[in-house]
Amino acid sequence: MALLAALPLAACAPEGGAGSQSPKLSAITGRDKLVCGVEGTLPGFSFVEADGTYSGLDVDTCKAVAAAVLGDPGKVEYRNLNSSERFAALASGEVDMLARNTTATLSRDAAGGNGLSFAPTTFYDGQGVMAPVSRGISGLRDLAGQPICVESGTTTELNLADRMREINVPYTPLKFQTSDQTYAAYLGGRCVAVTSDRSQLAGKRSSFPAPDEHQLLPDVLSKEPLSPASTNADPAWADALRWVVFALIQAEEWGITQANLEAKVAEAEANTNLADLRRFFGVEGDFGRQLGLPADFTVQAIAAVGNYGEIFERNVGTSSRLKLERGLNKLWNEGGMLYAQPFR
Repeated sequence: MALLAALPLAACAPEGGAGSQSPKLSAITGRDKLVCGVEGTLPGFSFVEADGTYSGLDVDTCKAVAAAVLGDPGKVEYRNLNSSERFAALASGEVDMLARNTTATLSRDAAGGNGLSFAPTTFYDGQGVMAPVSRGISGLRDLAGQPICVESGTTTELNLADRMREINVPYTPLKFQTSDQTYAAYLGGRCVAVTSDRSQLAGKRSSFPAPDEHQLLPDVLSKEPLSPASTNADPAWADALRWVVFALIQAEEWGITQANLEAKVAEAEANTNLADLRRFFGVEGDFGRQLGLPADFTVQAIAAVGNYGEIFERNVGTSSRLKLERGLNKLWNEGGMLYAQPFR
C-alpha cells in the first residue's frame, strides 16, 4: 500500500467517458468493493490460508482488478463458488466477475449459452488424470472398467466421456458436486483415478498427506484455457476487465515489475519521447477514460500484484509448492501463448 500511495498518479475515481456508462463499474465504485467469485480450495489459484486470507493466481487477478478500478487491492470480497454455482452467481449479479479456473468455451461464451464474456486467458492448461502410484496405471487404457472421480457441471466431465469413447474404453464416472467431495472420494479409495485440469490436480496433490504417492498420467485430454469472466450483458465492464489482464502481461514484456514500477513511472514522466510508456502509465492520452477507469489503472494493478510473470512464479511456479513450469504460459516472444493486444 505504501507504493500505491507514493505514486504520483494515485487513483481516486474513474473518469468520465464511454467506459463509465457501465452499470457494473458504477455499482462497484458505488459500493467501493469488488465481489469476485473464486474456487477457494485450490492451492496456487485460490486458497484460504490458515489466517483466513486468500492467495493464488486467481486471487491476484481479483486484486489487480480491484486496484485498477478502486485504487486498493484490498477492496475485494471473495465468494467461494463450486462449479454448479458459478455461472448463476455471475448472471444474477451476486458476483461482479469470476476468477475461478474456468475454461473459455463456445457454449459458455455464446449468447445462447451461458452468455459470458471472457477476459484474456491467465493460465493455459489441459485436462489430466491422476492415480495412485501403487496402482501401476500408465495411461487411460489401464482404466478400462474402473471408476473415475469427476466433478459434475464442468468441461472435465464431457471431455472424459468424449476421450474414453474415442479410444473405446468403458469406465464408470463417479460424479460429485464440489472439488472437495471429488478428492475426498479419490483419497478414500472410491475410485482408482481422478480427472481435472492438470494444474488443479497438481494443486490438490500438494495438499495430500503423501503427495509423492500420486502421479499425473502423461495423457492430456483437452485444451483448457482458464480465463476470468464477466457477463456479456455489460460490454464496457468486460472491456475494462480485459485490459487490466492485458496490462499485467504487457508489463512483463516491457520488464516492469513491482520493484521498479515507481522508477519506470518517473522515467516516463521525465522523458516525453517515451510515448508508449507514457500512454501505458496514463501520463498522457486517455486510455483510462475510454475504459471508464482512472488514468493510472495500469500502475495501480502492477503495484498491487506485479506483472504476470511475478504472479505466476509466486503462486504456481518452480519456487512455489506446485512447482509448475511456465510452458505455454510464457510470453509469446519466449515460445508461449501470452500476448497482450497493443496499448494504442
